[in-house]
Amino acid sequence: MTRPIVWSIAGTDSGGGAGLAADLRMADAFGVHLCTVVSAITAQHSGAVTCVEPVRPELLLAQADALADDMPPAAIKTGLLGGVAQVHAVARIVDRLRERAPVALIVDPVLGATTGARFADDDTLHAYREALLPRASLVTPNRREAERLAAAEGPVPAVARRLQAQAACVTGGDSADVGGRVLDWLASEHAQGWLASPRVDTPHHHGSGCSFAMAAASAMALGFVAADAVVLAKMATTHALRHGYRAGAGAGPVHAQGGFAADPTLLPLMSWGEAPRVQPPAARAQRRLGLYAIVDSADRVADVLAAGVRTLQLRMKTSDDSKLRPALQAAIAACRDAGAELFVNDHWRLAHELGAAGVHLGQEDLLALGEDGRRALLDSGLALGISSHSLWELCRARSLAPRYVACGPVWPTLTKTMPWRPQGLDNLAWWQRMAGVPVVAIGGILEPWQAQAAARCGVDGVCVVRALGDDPGKTVPAFERAARGLPHPSLGPASAASRAPS
Repeated sequence: MTRPIVWSIAGTDSGGGAGLAADLRMADAFGVHLCTVVSAITAQHSGAVTCVEPVRPELLLAQADALADDMPPAAIKTGLLGGVAQVHAVARIVDRLRERAPVALIVDPVLGATTGARFADDDTLHAYREALLPRASLVTPNRREAERLAAAEGPVPAVARRLQAQAACVTGGDSADVGGRVLDWLASEHAQGWLASPRVDTPHHHGSGCSFAMAAASAMALGFVAADAVVLAKMATTHALRHGYRAGAGAGPVHAQGGFAADPTLLPLMSWGEAPRVQPPAARAQRRLGLYAIVDSADRVADVLAAGVRTLQLRMKTSDDSKLRPALQAAIAACRDAGAELFVNDHWRLAHELGAAGVHLGQEDLLALGEDGRRALLDSGLALGISSHSLWELCRARSLAPRYVACGPVWPTLTKTMPWRPQGLDNLAWWQRMAGVPVVAIGGILEPWQAQAAARCGVDGVCVVRALGDDPGKTVPAFERAARGLPHPSLGPASAASRAPS
């Protein structure tokens, strides 16, 4: 398999903790191939930086030219550059490469060391603002760096808005915790909010900033959008902090390594706005959702109840109260009498008024509620199902402690137009392991074998919409069996040759 190529244009660290040394470890954790372009040489150990020597711009350009034809990058991460001339050289490199193909640029503005050394004067800051930030796909400063780059102080979201990059993540490892959690502010095309993870109590944090930016660059080279790349970067860096070690008298290096993406404790929570409010998922002993039917009328609710379905969603795309109210009343009463769990799509205030047990909302609907509306929804006591399609949406959904998150579309779907790629079974299984709340599979499930395959990923429920057909009494039994992970009787047993190797 060909590995995506990432360039790191950064400084050396003679102590092996930060800079290119940290970048190499993180690139290996992501399985990308790293090409190193040296922009500065430092003399340092775990306690201090004693000398910084920027590389001549001509030599910096020569390194990039040598790589460009044979090993062009999918992403470039910058670290310590050393001066104005080096910043402008990097801008030239990026422009030349982008004339050939898209290249993501992730800027880690290394403006100083935690030991106190400063690496950027006012002219260098100006060069960053003029030459690099407008070209950046993502910039990853800590708070102090963000304020220097923006030439402004104040709330982090306001400072981030002054950074003229396509996306920004202001990391909070050097700032005060909120509720024992480290908060990073993400602002991107797709999402904005606080990403929250418990702080790792370790003195060995050298290279964490480099590692975070390199992780984001690696993820973007692998095809993730900036918002998802930042989620993965936070997971990978937290994992690296957990494995930091002593290598000298001062702060030891973080140790990036594989395995971070399979650890549920590393998945952060994400706020819905600028208020850093997150509510971790709560453990609940609840019935399995099983086969989950989505219908569009009270009559249809009665049909699928009669067929044996005990998890339903009533999705009526109307705001006409004269039609909606009687339909909800009938559906709520029918599900209560049958001992079934009903989720009302969208109309949560009316659902609460009429005594429904649960609602299902999309992420855009939840955003539109605002902070006060979301708080009122949580205070209502309604069980909440949330549609989710990406890593950052999963992190954001989890912060409302939902009854379940819906992962989809698992297969291509024609039920509605969606900008998301199909998740596939591998992603579905990953979500089930990582979410920390029940996961429901949805999207493109038209045949019993698909319901069976989704169920065998360990999910809590499997959604069917069009597959119910005109007569649920005929279609439901096969799907009900499949949603429990059992094969459809007409398929017969697997032959020995088709079984997975043991």
